[in-house]
This record gives sequence, structure tokens and C-alpha cells, in this order.
Amino acid sequence: MAIAEEANPRESGRKRVKRSNFIQQARQLHLYLGTFFAPAILFFAITGALQTFSFHERTRGSSYEPPVLLMKLAQLHKKQTLALGQKKPTPPEASRPQSENRPGAEATTPPPQPMATLLMKWFTFLMGLGLVTTTLLGIYMSFKYNRDRRLVWGLLITGAVLPTVIALA
Repeated sequence: MAIAEEANPRESGRKRVKRSNFIQQARQLHLYLGTFFAPAILFFAITGALQTFSFHERTRGSSYEPPVLLMKLAQLHKKQTLALGQKKPTPPEASRPQSENRPGAEATTPPPQPMATLLMKWFTFLMGLGLVTTTLLGIYMSFKYNRDRRLVWGLLITGAVLPTVIALA
């Protein structure tokens, strides 16, 4: 291969220029797409991290009532809609199974989670925080290494407003 490059030095120079142009165009595309999708990445990383610990759900036997905002954000994350599902009606006492009719059945606590599940939840939560951090660093780099800040602001604003308008429609 080295002999072929020495025989025709122009050809290797052209390949380097083509490769350089491709890398430059790929970096620009990465910058534009990353900046445009950064608001959505932040949204999904944050809401996903919160969902890991079920902050958006009621649990049987618990008095925790999740904030409506968390429930709606989780619904948008999971089902791409802000409309919350209808709460299932509580069946009358007579139609409940015998195990649920005994006193104190509602007050039982859920069984403890295995250590592996808890560790995986923390790993997933930390992954979400890592994604938030790297996305914020990417936004910073977009401003730092791009001459046209108006373009960066335009992509960020469009990337935030467009899905918001669609979700609220």
C-alpha cells in the first residue's frame, strides 16, 4: 500500500481532503442534530430518572399521592400524551375477593425489592443524570465552537417549542 501512495502522491492527498470534508460535515450534522434534540433528550432523561423510583405512581398500601405534574410528565414520556388514564373504579365490597375483604388488607406494604433490582434502579437513575450532564455539556460546546450563536439558539428553541406545541395540540 505504501508503494501505491508513493507512486501517485496526488491521489492520497485527494483521499485526505475527501475524508477531511466528510469528517467536517459529519461534525456539523452532529452539532445541528444534537442541538435540536437536546431539549427532548433532557426531558426524557429527567422524566425517565424520576420514573425509575416510581415518583409518578400511587402504590397500593401507601399514602403517597404523586403531584399531578409528575403524573402528566410521566404520561407524556410513556404514552406521548398529557391525558391521564382514568382511575379504575373501586369494586363494591361484595364483589371483592375474600382476601381483600379482611380488615387491614389495604394497609399491607409491598414486599421488599431484591438488592439487584435496587442496584439497577440506582444505575438507571445515575445514567439519566449522566445523560443530562453530557447533554448540557454538548449545548455548552455548541455555543463555544460554533460561530453563529443565532443558529444554536434557533435550534434549541425550535427543539423545545415544536414538541411542546405538538403535545399541547
